[in-house]
Amino acid sequence: MQIVETLNEGLKRAYEIKITAKDIESRVEAEVQKLAPQVNMPGFRKGKVPANLVRKMHNDALMQDALSSTVQESIEKTMADNKLRPAMQPNVNLDEGYEPGKDALVKLDLEILPDVPTPDIDGLKLERLQVEADKKTVDEALQKFAESQKQFATAPKSYKAQVGDQCLIDFEGKVDGVPFEGGKGEGMAIELGSGRLIPGFEDQLVGKKANDEVLVKVTFPNDYNVEDLKGKDATFDVVIGEVQKPKEAKADDEMAKSMGLEGIDQLSELLKGQIEQELNGLTRTHMKRKLLDQLASSHDFEVPPGMVEAEFSQIWQQLEQEAAQEEDPEAAKKEMEDEKDEYRDIAVRRVRLGLLLSEIGQANGVEVSQQEMSMLMQQAAQQYRPEDRDRFIQYIQQDQMAAAQLRAPMYEDKVVDFLFDKAEVTDRKVTREELEAAIEAEDEAEAKPAAKKKAPAKKPAAKKAPAKEEAEKAPAKKTAAKKAPAKKAAADKAPAKKPAAKKPAAKKAPAKK
Repeated sequence: MQIVETLNEGLKRAYEIKITAKDIESRVEAEVQKLAPQVNMPGFRKGKVPANLVRKMHNDALMQDALSSTVQESIEKTMADNKLRPAMQPNVNLDEGYEPGKDALVKLDLEILPDVPTPDIDGLKLERLQVEADKKTVDEALQKFAESQKQFATAPKSYKAQVGDQCLIDFEGKVDGVPFEGGKGEGMAIELGSGRLIPGFEDQLVGKKANDEVLVKVTFPNDYNVEDLKGKDATFDVVIGEVQKPKEAKADDEMAKSMGLEGIDQLSELLKGQIEQELNGLTRTHMKRKLLDQLASSHDFEVPPGMVEAEFSQIWQQLEQEAAQEEDPEAAKKEMEDEKDEYRDIAVRRVRLGLLLSEIGQANGVEVSQQEMSMLMQQAAQQYRPEDRDRFIQYIQQDQMAAAQLRAPMYEDKVVDFLFDKAEVTDRKVTREELEAAIEAEDEAEAKPAAKKKAPAKKPAAKKAPAKEEAEKAPAKKTAAKKAPAKKAAADKAPAKKPAAKKPAAKKAPAKK
């Protein structure tokens, strides 16, 4: 085996690996000797089939396996001899001109992880903005919760429906006078003004009474979820069975007991606990961003271009999805293009922070336990159909890169918690509005990194960098596996996620805002 380095530029490396035909042949012979005792062939006792016949029977498979394993070993040797830590999966190519019985030429291209300077984590200072879940906040949450549990009572038959009332309707929809699939229903409860139905539908029921027959005319939106109905004009024959008026929303023992609780005090405690959890989450978000800002400002090193490109692609994909939902998608896309370099800077920052956090964690013994990893796999498996869950878990266990991606968020949170413990933290009480404003200011600061330098004129509807809390998870991934995995068959890939099932809205006590 001969290994020649063909590229050494920044974090990019390339090698040509020559595997001699003799090496491959010796591996084939070893496999034949291992396989022969297990082969059955008519006319021979088991284990007595001549090696040349065994080889003739299985030659193609043996050659393929020998080549694959030899290539794998040569890559591992190249990694070990050159002390390479790949940033992403290496690119491995076998010379297209290879023929059995000849030398094999393998080309290996990869990006390596940089030597991250020893992170400076001494002297970190953080401010913890705290919001108290006081009685007024809890009482307001109770009232909102009561309103969300709205109940209705039957109105007199002469009563005309108003916005906020509920109608029980039977209906049948038609396009060009022909009923369409899924367009018929009975006894459906619709709250007028809720916006649940096609635009304009609910408006045409306002002022109607029980037993009224109404011909509703609407146009399906262009983005409707049924392809055949997009943009189509339709009519609905509607019969109003009953009009119901909302009851006064009261946060009292009766409401709490209807939910299986002891009374309003228990519901208050549940809501208070949820509010505190939510506020603590906001406090942590702000602290984490300030922590990452300090780390980013005090560390600067080269990052793998491939990791940056992968991170940038995720940012760009989300921005494109958001732009498509704007009133003027083309203008939004143009603004994105004008700021493309700024978003790439964000990708660089995230990758650098991810590598930095990974280095801090490894240097200080931070790790995700096997028990925690099992929990993560079980939680992630719930996104799939029951029959696919075991296959998903097996996929994660076998694919080190997939496992690293699943592990990364928890690993990063553990590193962040470690740094919180190291930092000098001062507390300051603020209102929820002040805390949210501070987080929003951080969002805008990251979304417009160049603004500090250029101070451009304010633009309308400036796009933000996607979800900063998620974004700042920066790919804190552990070093990529050193093996260059062979291409997987379709059956080996992670199973497709199950489609989200539509469930009726369940009544929950402390529902988040």
